[in-house]
Amino acid sequence: MSGRGVARRIDLLRWPLLGLAVVVLVVFLLAQRQSIEVSYGQSPSASGGVDEGSAGELNDVTLPSVDRLTELVAADPVVRLPGSVARWNTERVRAAIGDSDTRILVTPPGLDADQRKQLREVDNATIRIVGTQVSGGPYEVTADRIAGWRAQLATNDVTDLLVTLITTLNKAPRPADRDELRWREPTGAELDAAVADLRADRLHVVDGATLDRIPEQADRNAFPDGARYVALPAQPFGEPVPAYGPALTRLLPGEPIVVLYGNWIEYHGPAEQEFAELAGTTFYAQFGSRLSRYDYPQRNVLGAYLGMVTDIRYAGLFERPLPYRPIDPLRVALPALPWLFAGCVAAFLVLSVRSLRRSGGGLLARAGDPQRGGVPARLAGLTALVVEMSLLTDARSNPALTRGVVKLQAARHALDEGLPDRHVRRLLAEATGELDDAARTLDIAAYRPDRYLQGRLS
Repeated sequence: MSGRGVARRIDLLRWPLLGLAVVVLVVFLLAQRQSIEVSYGQSPSASGGVDEGSAGELNDVTLPSVDRLTELVAADPVVRLPGSVARWNTERVRAAIGDSDTRILVTPPGLDADQRKQLREVDNATIRIVGTQVSGGPYEVTADRIAGWRAQLATNDVTDLLVTLITTLNKAPRPADRDELRWREPTGAELDAAVADLRADRLHVVDGATLDRIPEQADRNAFPDGARYVALPAQPFGEPVPAYGPALTRLLPGEPIVVLYGNWIEYHGPAEQEFAELAGTTFYAQFGSRLSRYDYPQRNVLGAYLGMVTDIRYAGLFERPLPYRPIDPLRVALPALPWLFAGCVAAFLVLSVRSLRRSGGGLLARAGDPQRGGVPARLAGLTALVVEMSLLTDARSNPALTRGVVKLQAARHALDEGLPDRHVRRLLAEATGELDDAARTLDIAAYRPDRYLQGRLS
């Protein structure tokens, strides 16, 4: 095979390599801005903030004036306004108070923002209780586990919260929390009435409860096959609470059972061990503080709880399969693209050097040489500069670098086609200008073409 044929084959091979390098570089740079969001589906639960009072959580109560409240607190260490619900173990609280002058002002739940501000102006009240929310001085005490939320919202018990706040204000050692709630088996009459209602329309409401109906849409989202609901009012403090959940689970096996004790909600039934504690902890960690100070109807509380259950299910847990995530070929191949680019450019340089040597020229030939060695030398030098710069470019310098590569490719084509030197040099000058812009954008003086080529071609 003649030397001209070999050179022609090299030319046919090296230019596709350079073109492939340019394509890989562009794809890699564009992929840096790619953002992919994969979702199993948007949970249909309702979310978003609401204005205070729009959900029926405020009470129509009128507080005495600040001066009157101050007089009441000065006269009695515990002032309980009409409608107050908070209860506590007096012996434990008295032991925590000791000899300190601790005065407690207790108010009903459902006060609006102005009324709560009014309470804060009663300066001689050491502790203020709104509903079952306990605060005093710079502190507000909240439960942080199931037993605490259950006592507070099911029986209005604030004993642990009071003891914690009093010992904190007095800088005294804090005793351990106690779960004083006690359970009892429901009576036969209680169970018979509950089972009859649950089988008839899935809802059993005990006298005093405020749940008037099941929130149908929230129920379908949370429990596609439907759940059965028992609603009781907040239970008397200090008395055993009927454990409806375990008893009804035995009588209605396989059925989801949701029991409300005031604002406390329990789940019993399928996947109870894995699901009930997660749902309860998630819900009351988010809403426990708000439920303690407002007087929400049970239907609103249940609707929010079912929304939380729906969110947990749509996260891919409990009977819903995890979402299928197809393989993204670009993400898989992305780490290999820089190496592919570097390999293509290196192969192009090697083939370019071989082509020049076969043609009798040389990379270090001087300008004006009959073999036009000065032009190939500058082309090779600028191509090497492109390889080095491509590893450091960013979003600001990418456009100039890409334009420079295109100009170099055009100059190489013109050189191979035997076009006049003036045309080839003009293309190289334009490429030099683009690469100079890229180097200035990167703020790397050593990569400015004139300085770079001076070192390589001298």
